[in-house]
Amino acid sequence: MANNRVLIIGGGPAGLEAAHNVADLGLTAVLVEKRERLGGTPISAQYAALTHGFRDAEEAFDEMIARITQHTHVEMHLNSRVVGVEGKAGDFRVRVENHHGAHTMDVGAIIVATGFDHFDPARETQIYNYYEYPDVITIADLEPMLKAKQVVRRSNGALPERVCFIQCVGSRDRQIGNEYCSKVCCGIASKQAIEIKQLVPSCKVFIFYIDMRMYGYWENEIYWPAQEKYKVNYIKGIVTEVIQKGDKLLVRGEDTTMGRPMEVTMDLVVLSVGMEPSKGTKEVAQVLGLKQNKFGFIDVPHESLDPTATSIPGIFVAGAAAGPKDLDDTISMAGLASLRAITAARKSHSN
Repeated sequence: MANNRVLIIGGGPAGLEAAHNVADLGLTAVLVEKRERLGGTPISAQYAALTHGFRDAEEAFDEMIARITQHTHVEMHLNSRVVGVEGKAGDFRVRVENHHGAHTMDVGAIIVATGFDHFDPARETQIYNYYEYPDVITIADLEPMLKAKQVVRRSNGALPERVCFIQCVGSRDRQIGNEYCSKVCCGIASKQAIEIKQLVPSCKVFIFYIDMRMYGYWENEIYWPAQEKYKVNYIKGIVTEVIQKGDKLLVRGEDTTMGRPMEVTMDLVVLSVGMEPSKGTKEVAQVLGLKQNKFGFIDVPHESLDPTATSIPGIFVAGAAAGPKDLDDTISMAGLASLRAITAARKSHSN
């Protein structure tokens, strides 16, 4: 017989929201997280502020975590991994391992919320020398600096006078196999450009882009203020190479608006790396037997009409485990996944 327990794999934004919804609706949310702390990538990577709203990220996620840890209908397993599953919707038996050993649990439905990994710039087809030059960093590297309110050059600790962002690093690139847009990078780069200008007003900030992709309120909240209030320079162009020239970085490419080669010097180069399926997403897909799409994300057979369904009835997906998502979409998807999971568990329970 099925039971009224829903397993949520992953303790990031999607997992936290799903667990809270499941518990609030009276079922037991069983949350399994591989890290020792909840919060997912935003907490482990020390994000400074949410891209939508500029709210302090740690404060926002601490509130979400508190809702879970104080809820009587949430059962947590940190430092734990799902290593096996059998059964069907309404009656899954799941095997979980941690440093205390292994145990099994019965659940009625499963939600996969295993998030994403940042793209590794070493695989980029252009030459950005991320691992060679300390002043070439990623948007993920910049977040802890913004959080500490200390944006400096890694090479000498000095404040940067000129900073540029390079967009679409690891996204929209057929040669490496990531043909998709990572959706959030344009907004994050613009948010970070504003934050740099707030911390170092004298710094000149440039964003080199193929085309800017903003969604919903980001246009008015981030894109236009970045240009009009903070004087961030947006340049349509393709950067192909970053090399050291003295104590500066020489950025080479093409200004596609002007149709001519481009060479500019910078103190700090920030690579806007995209999203890839996390190692955890790939592992869990294998363990649960879920179909993955050509990029390695969890496959959603009917994304427009049923965005949380997977290839197995009773198992649902939420957030970036299914592909690039911003936080707004992630939270919405987690809400739907929790309702779908509860319905699946209850239907089976009544049969």
